[in-house]
Amino acid sequence: MSAINMGKKQDTGTAPSGWGCGDCRLRNRCLPSGLNTEQTEALDQVVVHNRSLERHGAVCRSGSAFRFLYAIRSGFVKSTVGQADGRDQVTGVYMAGDLIGMDGIGSGNYVCDLVALEDSNICAIPFADLQRLSRDIPPLQRHLHGLLSRELARSYEVMLVLGSMHIEERIALFLLDLSQRYASRGASPTQFNILLTRHEIGSYLGARLETVSRVLSRFQDEGLIHIQHKVVEIKDLERLSRAVTARSEAYRETFRRPLPSANPSAERTQPSYA
Repeated sequence: MSAINMGKKQDTGTAPSGWGCGDCRLRNRCLPSGLNTEQTEALDQVVVHNRSLERHGAVCRSGSAFRFLYAIRSGFVKSTVGQADGRDQVTGVYMAGDLIGMDGIGSGNYVCDLVALEDSNICAIPFADLQRLSRDIPPLQRHLHGLLSRELARSYEVMLVLGSMHIEERIALFLLDLSQRYASRGASPTQFNILLTRHEIGSYLGARLETVSRVLSRFQDEGLIHIQHKVVEIKDLERLSRAVTARSEAYRETFRRPLPSANPSAERTQPSYA
């Protein structure tokens, strides 16, 4: 399946009504955060707004030339990397307000496939234009650098945290991370959709499908969660948090110190808990 066609921005000089960065309810989570009206309008001249993508459609493909960063306006996207045996490894899960495609900046080619988990709306930001604009708008440059730094820091932190945890803790942390991300967007922290299949959750967390199913069933039997189709309800957020708090905090403290050298024999190092 081909990647989404971002085409050229309309020649009107302004974004269609209701589509601009200034109109977006997620602007404070995205590039316009901290910009004044004039600066936001300048960013609008660059962004290709609100392109629709059907479920399973590709935002971009691994190996394709890097041209855009992408902001998710609505929907969910997963990142995957192809393995030598033909399987896809899930490396990240992204939702509305997240900026994606940053893996292509260094090499000039996207490293991951970015694929919609449901019908989604995507804004594309031509990176060359964004670089030129950010030189003229220091708050935009600082925010862009902050987003890049935060993504890198998150990757290192999660490699440390998930590499140290038992599968029960990894799944609990996965649910808690989704809970916090939904809450930060004004949605319920205790009842939400998980659009990944159990096989994809296992791929993301380094576990077999059977193990993921067994742990989720155990959590349900213990009254921690309730699952119906793809809707998860966290019944006891405090108990679920206690399952991972001590260990994850210990490894976050490790992360604050200089990073140790990579251990090539480590069983799993997951790249992005975005």
